[in-house]
Amino acid sequence: MGNSTEKPTQKKPTPTNCLIGATISGTLGYGLYNLTSSIMQTFANKPLTSSNGLVLRIGSLVRTLVTGVASLGTFVFFFVAFGLILLAIQLLFQKEKTTES
Repeated sequence: MGNSTEKPTQKKPTPTNCLIGATISGTLGYGLYNLTSSIMQTFANKPLTSSNGLVLRIGSLVRTLVTGVASLGTFVFFFVAFGLILLAIQLLFQKEKTTES
């Protein structure tokens, strides 16, 4: 029934596909950058007010974690966009070498 011996065809990446992916990833990264900036400004404008040391430590920890996760997401999307741009350039050079040979 489901015993198919056909191998799925693998689509090779093209420079156009890489640039489209880089655009999408860069757009998401830019959105996350704006979100991260907004989170940081909000935290800076609303300081923790408490006399309890434990509350201050936990609040500081939560703020650090939220800022860190948002920054990590921003970095990942921008890094993927950069990598896809470099892959598109590499594929362009490989195409030129194969057409010259």
